[in-house]
Amino acid sequence: MPEPDLFAPLDPGTPADPAAAAGGDPDAAAAPGMRPARAPEPLAERVRPRSLDDLVGQDQALGADGFLRAAIEADAVPSLILWGPPGCGKTSLARVVAGRTRARFVPFSAVLSGVKEVREIVAQAVALWRRDGQRTILFVDEIHRFNKAQQDAFLPHVEAGTITLIGATTENPFFEVNSPLLSRCRVVRLEPLGEDALVALAQRALTDGERGLADRGVSIDPPALVAMARMADGDGRRMLNLVEAAVEHAVRRQSDRVDTAVLEAVRSGPGLRYDRAYEEHYNVVSAFIKSLRGSDPDAAMYWMVRMLEGGEDPGFVCRRMIIFASEDVGNADPRALQLAVAAKEAYEYLGLPEAAIPMAQAVTYLAGAPKSNASYKALRAAQEAVREHGSLEVPMHLRNAPHKGMAALGYSQGYRYPHDFEGHFTDDDYLPPALAGQRWYQPADAGYEKTIAERLAYWRGLREQARRDRTDP
Repeated sequence: MPEPDLFAPLDPGTPADPAAAAGGDPDAAAAPGMRPARAPEPLAERVRPRSLDDLVGQDQALGADGFLRAAIEADAVPSLILWGPPGCGKTSLARVVAGRTRARFVPFSAVLSGVKEVREIVAQAVALWRRDGQRTILFVDEIHRFNKAQQDAFLPHVEAGTITLIGATTENPFFEVNSPLLSRCRVVRLEPLGEDALVALAQRALTDGERGLADRGVSIDPPALVAMARMADGDGRRMLNLVEAAVEHAVRRQSDRVDTAVLEAVRSGPGLRYDRAYEEHYNVVSAFIKSLRGSDPDAAMYWMVRMLEGGEDPGFVCRRMIIFASEDVGNADPRALQLAVAAKEAYEYLGLPEAAIPMAQAVTYLAGAPKSNASYKALRAAQEAVREHGSLEVPMHLRNAPHKGMAALGYSQGYRYPHDFEGHFTDDDYLPPALAGQRWYQPADAGYEKTIAERLAYWRGLREQARRDRTDP
């Protein structure tokens, strides 16, 4: 049985009613002057690119000197993973490959099919290769939907060259695709479409008389096109959907142009690229933390709003600020942690949208605070010492002696209570002997930590002098 062409457009001649399906005339069953209604293809489907030159916005991946363009033009495409956000052209690129290759091209969806269908396709590929020497290119849309075990089904056939695999994914393939399979594929990163590319895409659709909207006789004002491009947020499919909706709305209003007023009537929100479970989540929160660390309150505010507008849990944002307050501000400004915790409490008490106000206060305070990661570095150094030295014995003078028998064994013997001494300080050692003299906490010369540094320098100096006095008679 031949493979269905999942990329083929709807057949205009497909019967639209039972009479036609039985061999009758579909027009005869309709009222005079009427043809049976058939759901039209969306504009984004009708105007899909047919050649490499039709693809917009991917100059880095498909530039004249790039390996991928040369491979497609030579019909020598290797196994690929096309990685990029929705609407950037992954499927369109696959269709271009399908149109140019002499190999058998099999489209396949990881959402709709499974390993059973993969085995059938591979069996047919082996038969074609043995009989005719014909190659098979298997395009797997949303390959990340396969779990790691299911992805293993491709591995021996990609390795043997039985099939050339082109996988498309919106998620980071370095996390979502098996390492052995990934090592046998070239990863091609496709970027979100820029504003200029989105506008060019729309203008092409508006002037295309064969597949586009030229026959609607509607133009779109340049400011409205730019506004649409911003609303589309890098997604070509969303851009074309907006264009189609705006043009049809103008036609219903018997208008020949789309201005910003018409655009407001059809807009449905910005549709920000953000997914709480996948890569964009990690990208945006990373930008947020790095902006705080870099003392840029404006950038930090932007990334926080991106997360909140994208549907992120505000509690997650608050937790990240609490961690940041200790890891990156620390004792340079002890109030930073208090304010971060207060922002989380305010969110739990108020909820959105009001909680965004105290959260914004915390963001600007953290970004503007003096920075020190000395406490964090001390933690990591102490963790490493514990892993390296294991469970060192607690010195006897530091052990508690709640029972006389324990005191008789030397527990707590030699301990000096600091409050009984001048300056509330003694020069005793508090680390195990194997770690004596270690200095993991090195305060930064920033904010309040400068005061802490002065105190510690004084106390450490007293201990060093006492240690020298004990060793030098």
